[in-house]
Amino acid sequence: MIRAAVRGCYHLGGRSLLLQTCRRTQARVLHGAAAAGVTQGDKKMKTFDDLPGPSLLTNLYWFFIRGYILYGQEIQSVFKKKYGPIWKSSLGMYSTVNIADVELLETVLRQEGKYPMRSDMKLWRDYRELRDLAMGPFTEEGHRWHSLRSTLNKRMLKPAEAVLYTGVVNEVVTDFLDTLEDIRKESASGVMVNDIANVFYRFAFEGISYILFETRIGCLEKNIPPKTKKFIDSIGAMLKYSVFLSVFPAWTKNILPFNKLYIESWDNIFGFGNDLIDQKMQKIQERLDRGEEVQGEYLTYLLSSGKLTMKEVYGSIAELLFAGVDTTSNTLSWALFHLAKDQETQQSLYQEVSAIVPGDAIPTADDIARMPLLKAIIKETLRMYPVVPTNSRVAVEKEIIIGDYIFPKDTLFALHHYVIARDENNFPEPNKFLPQRWLRDQRIKNNPFSSIPFGYGIRACVGRRIAELEMHLALSRIIKKYQIQPDPQIGEIKPMARIVLIPSKPINLKFLERTSL
Repeated sequence: MIRAAVRGCYHLGGRSLLLQTCRRTQARVLHGAAAAGVTQGDKKMKTFDDLPGPSLLTNLYWFFIRGYILYGQEIQSVFKKKYGPIWKSSLGMYSTVNIADVELLETVLRQEGKYPMRSDMKLWRDYRELRDLAMGPFTEEGHRWHSLRSTLNKRMLKPAEAVLYTGVVNEVVTDFLDTLEDIRKESASGVMVNDIANVFYRFAFEGISYILFETRIGCLEKNIPPKTKKFIDSIGAMLKYSVFLSVFPAWTKNILPFNKLYIESWDNIFGFGNDLIDQKMQKIQERLDRGEEVQGEYLTYLLSSGKLTMKEVYGSIAELLFAGVDTTSNTLSWALFHLAKDQETQQSLYQEVSAIVPGDAIPTADDIARMPLLKAIIKETLRMYPVVPTNSRVAVEKEIIIGDYIFPKDTLFALHHYVIARDENNFPEPNKFLPQRWLRDQRIKNNPFSSIPFGYGIRACVGRRIAELEMHLALSRIIKKYQIQPDPQIGEIKPMARIVLIPSKPINLKFLERTSL
């Protein structure tokens, strides 16, 4: 299955290469600052060395023996109880300041500067430099990143612009429902869909590809086109070999096969994307040659705007393909999982959707705006299961001050969103699925940084609005057509950190047609 290919890297364990590590000599920087003694005005500030935290042996114990590899997000709760809301950790070359308190989180993010950096994407950058490719929104840094991101945000990040893709997304949702119907009918019971996250992954990838390339790539077809399957398999392989390369010493690159396979995977990803971009460019040129006005969606905008070179378009599209895919697929899977167990909330959602979109009508963006419970369900799911349970920031412009502590440039901060969003001080009964907490008449006042699943500021997820549109349209149409029931054999399912947060085992659900109830 497609999702299995991409999830392959998740079962290697360890911290996220892409979101939680920073390849810098931080131990030298941090300890050097401590030795010098830092003052702020007349006050002597504390430094990294003054923070509490586990020893190297304790880290290794939790990491390898007590299951950090399986449920890393839960271990952060253990460390928070033992060391407090801010602590240090060191493992190998990585020295990290861990933040698990909403007010401290806000303090860090509000000092991130004009050009915030999540982490050092050296492996990705190495490939682009090897092939003389332009950096994209994940790999570019500083002023050039800001300029690139400002261009890419248009026609995607603003809500008023994202709704322009409603027709495109609804077309993909229609095909997804056909695929879902085929899968359930082929099951022994005629109603069961196994590993719903895999099906949603196909939907999400088809959706973002249709938006970016303005063409369908066949993820929802019964027989997926070989080029498309190779492309998606290559994404899974790239992530998997990225983890291997981050673990083994640099001198093993020419001995072990991982570096070669890593490069081949990226070659396939760029090859697939560049071919589709070239095809679109040829069509645009043909229209210009005929004297026709050039109009279109996202890729046409990028190609015809004149704001990016072709090299920059190639580099950016390859990275934008990752934006929102896991958010859409994982969030919809967890939402249906909880709605299957909470029939009362599911029925309330069905009534809301049916009242606003009666009969065979297909919901529009305006319809979604009048569905507060639908949006609350997605918000609550993202609170409980942030796709990135631990994000990161690097102090790239200046030192960061947190209370009595001062941290120099190049300090890596791990921001534990999962722990913060499950803190009872931020959300009463935090481990319960309670979408009603987001409704206007029941919402409690809390720090908005308590749940920021799409990130914060200009570095927020570029695919946020598209992901929200996909999730709202898909969930409303699924609930209108089916009553969802849990697989009686499913047992307990926990969230598990594998670069992103995923279910500990496949989520299997029954889809009962409402017309037959």
